[in-house]
Amino acid sequence: MWIRAALLLLLLPAAAHAETRPMAPDPTVLHDLAPTGTLRAAINLGNPVLAQGGPDGPAGVSVDLARALAARLGVPVAFITYPGAGAVSGSAGSGTWDICFLAIDPKRAEGISFTEPYVLIAGSYLVPAASPLRSPEAVDRDGVRVSVGRGSAYDLFLTRALTHATLVRAPTSAEAVTAFARDGLEVAAGVHQPLAAYAAAYPEVRLLPGHFMEIPQAMGLPVGRAAGAAYLAAFIAQAKRDGLVRRGLEASGQDPELAAP
Repeated sequence: MWIRAALLLLLLPAAAHAETRPMAPDPTVLHDLAPTGTLRAAINLGNPVLAQGGPDGPAGVSVDLARALAARLGVPVAFITYPGAGAVSGSAGSGTWDICFLAIDPKRAEGISFTEPYVLIAGSYLVPAASPLRSPEAVDRDGVRVSVGRGSAYDLFLTRALTHATLVRAPTSAEAVTAFARDGLEVAAGVHQPLAAYAAAYPEVRLLPGHFMEIPQAMGLPVGRAAGAAYLAAFIAQAKRDGLVRRGLEASGQDPELAAP
């Protein structure tokens, strides 16, 4: 009812992003990471820190990493774009994609094997300027409605953490902010950067100081692919050491300090 994945097949040699030392894979790794002969990368366009652009031309650090991995494997890359993280994680067992870029979460880990984080971002709260709420800790009270993107990392986290406030789920993170403003909800939860940009544009709202969670962004692949998971873990560790993650963030207009150590 709500998933519409746009497939962009880019048959690229992918040599332009081979910025770290080669790690030649064995056939088992290739079977795990590119079983069709093409590395199919799920790109979440709902997180502007990691991906920008549209289905016909995604860009950003996650796109750079997918291209670099394809170059190591010696295969072309295809980008399968989704409007939100929930749509990506919800399709983990469908065979549609081979790798993804999502926040680590124990619920998602039931179907996805994650690497260590490559980017660390914060989850923040947006409230009306006149709201009596002054801190993230004050949000969890009766009568407070929190707008979230369905299946997002903060939706999953707040489902476990909040005991009094009520979550109101929108199809995507962007639509959660729209619903917050349109329906007069008390709080919108989301990734800090887009919420900060929204608050800067609309003086009738403000960000609560601090954050309610750290969101560790990682690469992942469907569970049951041990050789591919080990290769992917080594790849992302080297990409961090060699500065590929920092360069990808900076090139896409994001803060390179968001790169995980």
